[in-house]
Formats: sequence, C-alpha cells, structure tokens
Amino acid sequence: MTLSRRHMLGLLAGAALLPVARARDASARARVVVVGGGFAGASCARHLMAFAPTLDVVLVDPSTRHVSCPMSNAVIAGLRPMRSLRIGHDGLRAAGVRVVVDEVVGLDADTRRARLRGGGSLPWDRLVFAAGMRVRDDAIEGWGDEARRRMPHAWQAGEQTLRLARQLRAMRDGGRVAICVPPAPFRCPPGPYERASLIAHWLARHKPRSKLIVFDANNRFSKQALFTEAWTERYGDRITWVPSTQGGTLQRVDARSMTLYLAGGAERVDVANVIPAQAAPTLAVTSGLAAAKGWCPVDAATFVSEHLPGVHVIGDACIAGAMPKSASAANSQAKQCAFAILASLRGEPTPDGVLHNTCYSLVAPDHGISISGIYRVSDGQWHDVPGAGGMSPEHAPAAFRAREAELAEGWYRSIVADAFGERVRG
Repeated sequence: MTLSRRHMLGLLAGAALLPVARARDASARARVVVVGGGFAGASCARHLMAFAPTLDVVLVDPSTRHVSCPMSNAVIAGLRPMRSLRIGHDGLRAAGVRVVVDEVVGLDADTRRARLRGGGSLPWDRLVFAAGMRVRDDAIEGWGDEARRRMPHAWQAGEQTLRLARQLRAMRDGGRVAICVPPAPFRCPPGPYERASLIAHWLARHKPRSKLIVFDANNRFSKQALFTEAWTERYGDRITWVPSTQGGTLQRVDARSMTLYLAGGAERVDVANVIPAQAAPTLAVTSGLAAAKGWCPVDAATFVSEHLPGVHVIGDACIAGAMPKSASAANSQAKQCAFAILASLRGEPTPDGVLHNTCYSLVAPDHGISISGIYRVSDGQWHDVPGAGGMSPEHAPAAFRAREAELAEGWYRSIVADAFGERVRG
C-alpha cells in the first residue's frame, strides 16, 4: 500500500512524540473514560495507551463494532462490500483499552461519574466526549419515522446505507434521484458531492435514462472546482446542482408522495436522499457540553470543554475553528487531546500541536480528488497554516486521477489501522 507524502507526515506527526511521552508517563494509574467508539474516540483511547501504558483507559460505546462513514458512498454505488465498513474492537483491546458495550446516558461533572444505560456508573479522572453527531429531527418540517424510511439520510452508516442502495436498485429507469444537502456545518463536507458523483456513475451503467439533482442549502462546497469539472467531463447533464440562491434549500417533505418542498418550489422524485441539519448528540445537550447552536465549544489547545471541567470534546461534536468535521481531523484531534490529558495529569503545560486533515473523494472508481490542510492555534482557535495543504490540481491527466483513487483506498486502510488497530475486511 502506498500513501501520499502529506498523509504520511500527518500520521507521523503524533507518533514523533511517542518516545518522549512514554518516557515521561504519568506514574498514577489515572482513569480516562472515552465516550464513543468512532474515529475520534478509538484514536484517542488507542494512542493514550500507546503514550502511557499505565493509564486505565475505558472506551464506552453502545455498539459491538463501528460502521465507518468514510467509504460508505462506495457501498451505496456497489463499489465495495458493506463488510469493509464494519470495524471491531479487537485492536483496541489488544492495545490495552477496556471496551464497555453500553451507552453513557448522563455525566456528573461534580462527582466525575458517567452513568450507563445498563446500570451503574464509571468514575473518571478525565473524560473524552467523542460521540459524534446527531441528525436533527426538528430541522425539516414533515420529517419523522416515515420520512426516515422513505427518504433515508444515510449519514450514519449502516442500515440507512443499505436502504438507500436498495431504493436506487428498485427505481425505474428514467427516475429522478435527489440529494438534499443541509446548511453547514455538517459531518464530512465533501460527502454529499462524492455521493452524487458515485450515484451518477451507477446510474450511467444501470439506469441510463435517470438523472440526479443536488438541492443545496449552501452556495459553495468543498472541492467544488474539482467536482464540477469532473461532473461536466464524466456525467454531462446527468447531475444538476441547485444552490441556495436558486431555491435549493429544503423546507418541508411529504414522504408519502415523495415530494420535496424547496425554497424554489415543489419537486416530486423517485428516490430522495434527505440529509437533515446536524448537531452534537443529545447527551452533549443534556450534560451542558453543547452551546446554543448545537455544537460544543472547547479550549483549542487542549479540547477541554468550556462548560464542564475535566471533560474533553473531540471529533464531530466540537467546535474546532477551521478544521472540518471529518475522520482525518478527528484522528488528529484525538492525538492532540491525548497529549493534553497526559500533560494535565502530570501538571505540565500542553505541548503545541500541529493538526492535519486529509480528505479523498471518489468521483468514479478510477477518478479520485483530494484536499488537505494543516492547522495551528492562533487567537484561541484552530486556523489554517498559510501556504500549507491545498487541493489536487484541476485539469489533471487521467493517470493522476486514477492514482488519487488508489490513494483514497490506501488512506482508508491506514486510518482504520491507526485509529482502531484493525485491518479492513474486503
């Protein structure tokens, strides 16, 4: 497997400090409870054990395995098996992490205990909240159980991923597919546009008279120049993008008639992938971690909550300045958070961090595009480092795009190994 130079530098940024961290390990067997077993939580738990093997690290997640959102669009388009998204806990356990399959339903910052749905509670010296995001059921009029079934969002991978794939396969040739994009911020900023690309690829081969429309609550999007160039080149008029200024904002749905009520008028479609607005999980709200806009404010350098002492928030749930809500960003934040926890336990200042994000998107099986960013703390927030990162070039030759598609697979396998200590199946 070959990785791009910028991705290797990103993965090694945390590992470079490993000998120092191990040599100065916290002597006390402090307990760190990690809430959530996705890329953020798994990365933090696993790297805490690597940096300080004497810690008692407990990861709590309600599922026996994580289902990856990265690469789930390829499952919808029939390009990879669902099993390749399923990631177990064996690698975490092998690293010394204690995995508890349960759900944290309450946080008591005064007593530093996490209440479990299954009964009892876990005390903590430090707690890492890495529970991802929730889809806001109140964001769209008419949204409910029936809409979830008939207009699946598939933004939390698993059953909804398969449901959307089945609906596409059952659709008549000549049908209309719609993707409704919520207002930013949301998990995986390029995700809806990669999904549009791969669905268009599938339609071209299996439902050639069908079209796809992207109704967007935004007027610009990540990697827009690269996506639109590829859409024109590969898919012609098969994809239509309707931004907010042209009435693309979704306001209401009628699931029974498969009607989308947008700012620009009503549209009936055959398959609707409706992605509602998002926010931090309900537990973040009930525990006081979340702010008024639904996400969790943190101290940038340490990811310590501005609202609850002893609690760090990483990944999708936190407000991290210029950093996107992505698996790569979550993995990078997790390592910085691990260093911050160890420094705090030793009574030392948090080391300066340089964080990264790398994101590959597939436009087709042989056509990849990418973007990367490097971030430092300035004025109490994470900002892009000027001149660092950037997108892959426009008007690149086909061989370059094919190489980017190969690198996308390499990136996925490497981040699964780095975060979970697992190999991708299939």
